[in-house]
Amino acid sequence: MLVISAVHLIAAFGVVYLILFHFSWWSVGLGLAWLVFCSLSITAGYHRLFAHPTYKATWPVRAFFLFFGAASFQNAALKWSADHRLHHAETDQASDPYNARRGFWWAHLIWNFHADPAPVDVGRVVDLRRDPLVRFQARGYLPLALLGTAALPAALGLLWDDPLGALLCAGFLRLAVQWHLTWSINSVAHTIGRQPYSRSTSARDSWVTALVTFGEGYHNYHHRFPGDYRNGVRWYHFDPTKWLIRTLAGVGLAQDLRRMPPEAIARARSVAGGRARERAASGCASGHAEP
Repeated sequence: MLVISAVHLIAAFGVVYLILFHFSWWSVGLGLAWLVFCSLSITAGYHRLFAHPTYKATWPVRAFFLFFGAASFQNAALKWSADHRLHHAETDQASDPYNARRGFWWAHLIWNFHADPAPVDVGRVVDLRRDPLVRFQARGYLPLALLGTAALPAALGLLWDDPLGALLCAGFLRLAVQWHLTWSINSVAHTIGRQPYSRSTSARDSWVTALVTFGEGYHNYHHRFPGDYRNGVRWYHFDPTKWLIRTLAGVGLAQDLRRMPPEAIARARSVAGGRARERAASGCASGHAEP
């Protein structure tokens, strides 16, 4: 609670600093670049590469994701992936770390303030423990996080004589914004949107959520097909993470991209649509449907 509160307070001071003391486009630009690097390291790295091995990546790509993933201050990839795999295995159940059934704010933020009821099941991430880069990040997580969040942004800020502004923008202000973007997947994406692929969990598809989470907002599809490297499966879906993975594959830095067969996707839509019609008919028959 202390760390999260302190980051938000310093982020607020960062806004004041930019308005009242010193505004630098270089520092703001660095903050935006850091937001993109760190967010994609969570979505394309922690999520779609490590938690769900939906593709394979070369060691420079994995190292990049692990460094900026640490700078995201969301724990080491091992712990993050173990929690996320538990979330998928026990979605909406008591053992779900960010169970949306416990309320919007629990799923968004409050779960961070509670200790795990049981030790993390390392059996869920045996595959990741074979990767020496993942093991290195787990051992050196805190120094890497501090380097990526504080030391490196401030050092880069020296290039334009604004180390404090660079630290505030790329470190604390970026971090506060990124936290809420990531947490919105646990809260907003389980509350607002449609359920075209499955109604067995609270996960929902929302293009609005996708806009602010680099494509992670197509969450109903993801929960139905977690092994697909895409979240936005339609060509018009806004999914920059998917585009990044596809680009990496195009230049030889990623391979073995996994995607669900169109027949399986169509079948899931048909089943989910049929269940929706059954519920609507049942509501009409019982007199509970709205006019």
